Amino acid sequence: MFFDQPLAKGKILSETPHYHGPIFDVVTQKIKTPDGLTVERDLIRHANAVAMLALTNDGRVLVNREYRVATNSEVFGLPAGLIDPGEDWQTAASRELHEETGYLTHDLQWLTAVRSSEGMTDETVNLVLAKINLAAKTSQDFDKDEFVTSRLVPFSELVEGVKAGKINSAQTVAAVTYYLAFVANS
Repeated sequence: MFFDQPLAKGKILSETPHYHGPIFDVVTQKIKTPDGLTVERDLIRHANAVAMLALTNDGRVLVNREYRVATNSEVFGLPAGLIDPGEDWQTAASRELHEETGYLTHDLQWLTAVRSSEGMTDETVNLVLAKINLAAKTSQDFDKDEFVTSRLVPFSELVEGVKAGKINSAQTVAAVTYYLAFVANS
């Protein structure tokens, strides 16, 4: 099968750091590619993350509305956040779901991992299916620089939002699509 073939790696010849921040770093790498070219590429080194498709037993899903700097506006998306150093995806998913929405979960299933732009960042987002109990809700616990509005909406409404282009978050589109293709009818 085509996808079972080993993938070739490049050889990093040098790396020049340009910026170091709390969430990402920017470097320029000089690389000898697998096909023999020598190229320079800018890379954003980014912490890995989780995004949760958090469903209730009655077919609703948690959707966040949050300001994002890249669009300079609020956007809709799934609860998500960074994996802290030393955390696994399960711990990060439970923590982020609680912080952003107040809901607790004990039932997590890893769906897949996605990368939004392999040409410029190494960030990987783990997509997680979370079952939430409506009775197990506490207060939200935001980071000091975030404010999130969470709502439970019918899953069909989330699908329509993706289909209509009202939701552009790559991780949300991927999680919904993956769930519909491989989990919902299994």
